[in-house]
Amino acid sequence: MKLNRERTVLMFFDILFINLTLWVSFTVRFEGNIPIVYRNNWLYYAVVVTSLRMVCFYVFGLYNSLWGYSSLPEMIQIIKAVSSSSLLLFLLDQFVITPSIPKSIHFISLVINILLIGSSRFAIRLRQEILNAFESGRKHGRRVLIIGAGQAGALIIREMQQQSTPYHPVAILDDNYNKIKRYLHGVPVVGSIQQLPNTVKEYQIDEILVAIPSASNERLREIVALAKETGLPIRIIPGLLASGTERITLAQVREVQIEDLLGRQPVRLNIEEIAGYLKGERVLVTGAGGSIGSELCRQVARFEPECLFLLGRGENSIYEIDLELKETFPALSKLPVIIDIRDRRRLEQFFREYRPTVVFHAAAHKHVPLMESAPDEAVKNNVFGTRNVAELSDKYGVKRFVMISTDKAVNPTSVMGATKRVAEMLIQLLARESKTKFCAVRFGNVLGSRGSVIPLFQHQIAKGGPVTVTDPEMVRFFMTIPEAVSLVIQAGAMGEFGEIFVLDMGEPVKILDLARDLIRLSGLIPGKDIEIQFCGIRPGEKLYEEILTSEEGTNATRHERIFVSKPNDLNPARFWEDLTYLEKWVSNADRVKVVEKLCQMIPRYTPSEYWRAQLVTAARAEVGATVEACAVQNKGRL
Repeated sequence: MKLNRERTVLMFFDILFINLTLWVSFTVRFEGNIPIVYRNNWLYYAVVVTSLRMVCFYVFGLYNSLWGYSSLPEMIQIIKAVSSSSLLLFLLDQFVITPSIPKSIHFISLVINILLIGSSRFAIRLRQEILNAFESGRKHGRRVLIIGAGQAGALIIREMQQQSTPYHPVAILDDNYNKIKRYLHGVPVVGSIQQLPNTVKEYQIDEILVAIPSASNERLREIVALAKETGLPIRIIPGLLASGTERITLAQVREVQIEDLLGRQPVRLNIEEIAGYLKGERVLVTGAGGSIGSELCRQVARFEPECLFLLGRGENSIYEIDLELKETFPALSKLPVIIDIRDRRRLEQFFREYRPTVVFHAAAHKHVPLMESAPDEAVKNNVFGTRNVAELSDKYGVKRFVMISTDKAVNPTSVMGATKRVAEMLIQLLARESKTKFCAVRFGNVLGSRGSVIPLFQHQIAKGGPVTVTDPEMVRFFMTIPEAVSLVIQAGAMGEFGEIFVLDMGEPVKILDLARDLIRLSGLIPGKDIEIQFCGIRPGEKLYEEILTSEEGTNATRHERIFVSKPNDLNPARFWEDLTYLEKWVSNADRVKVVEKLCQMIPRYTPSEYWRAQLVTAARAEVGATVEACAVQNKGRL
């Protein structure tokens, strides 16, 4: 009702200004002595001009804008509307209006109309600014210190000033000395970022907002460290908004997260290429309830598949992602499926009935220490489960198959890494004879995934510490889950012949630095509020992760963040024979033999100290048994 009333008032004043403009234009043109012929036709002119201009104003949306918050785009809107109506009036005057209006009047009225209509709109804006200023002075909102006097800072300050928010920007800090002692939307730039602690005290700041979305991770770390010294809440404009292509709103502002400090750049995707192989396809995601699998489902859903199959063996996790997709993508055709990929019979039944055309294989055992104690289970899932999904994909005509691998498959020191390397080899060999386009994607750790170090550290911090770090020199590659999955989907468009794609993980991060950053983000001081303890490297772990073996190397792809490894020479006959023996030892639950066979299949696999000891013991026992058998045999002959 209020909006309709405001529109009515605006339309009334516009009609008034249009007619006033017409009278002023004639008066100026004829120096106050308007000829009788024009005075006699005044009502006719007024009706034609008013009607035409009002129609144009409506078409250009002059009654749809919130003029209390108008700016340059709205002014351009006014100029377009007035200019279009003036052009139409000029053309109409040439053929219809009699007697015709002098041409100079069209130009005069154009200028006056823009000035009057524009002034009326910006008078509304001025009134709103005064009310906002009055309200800001009256209310006791949260006093906010803005870090950064650039475009992002300007947008967020304007957002705070224009909307009814509990935030009151009172000061800005920026390292550009040309901006210091100047004003941004009425808010003073009072000094450099190094003056943050003193500024907080001087201006009685309640909250700090970092508005430098393009800041490097090193610079952001410095700012966060300074801000955390104050003990105040600190929020940030995400780096994804650095391009300035979209409007920054308060809803997008959030607390600083660990990924912000890693300095990862946004992933650029070839949307047409991805949509080309996903749109209208029946897409299967195995391990759909896991961290990577669920994100795959979210991103695949954007590309309008014919149907999305959510396959997993854990009912709760599948239920959760199914429910989420139902809310986020209500039009999406999907089917939750509870199947263990080790169950070949049940899996084939699914493939035969539903015929998926694209498969993302994310189901796997990935916990390194746990798999060290259960190598047979790791093989069952990561090797033979993968074989089931891959062979059935080949059998039932799947177009593309993408396997999620890991950097731990490179020169593995863990059972988990070794099994993923065997799975990669299996994919490469199947690709040689299959019409299905197979590929694998290898990447490092993802932030926040289940079993990763981030949730563990957060849990330890919440309990008051200590935070346990394996070794002060341990480093890992990290990327966010959405980033990793986006690149996986992009790589899927490139796979042809069993390639192993390697994602650009950026610079490795020290786990110790990660722990310190998380403690600071919690508003605490490492070593003072939260202790850091070193607990030693766990079985199967190594200090430095690798993305490639020394023999592999990489070639570039058409995506700047994706590389393809050079294929290793594999002996198919030997591999399938080894796989048969591996299956035998798994069936017999002979874990020592399982690890021994993995060593034979992967020469660069270095088992943990425990398994090396077990292998030595088994070898000695086997030698002893052989010697004893020979002695018995020889004694019988004698």
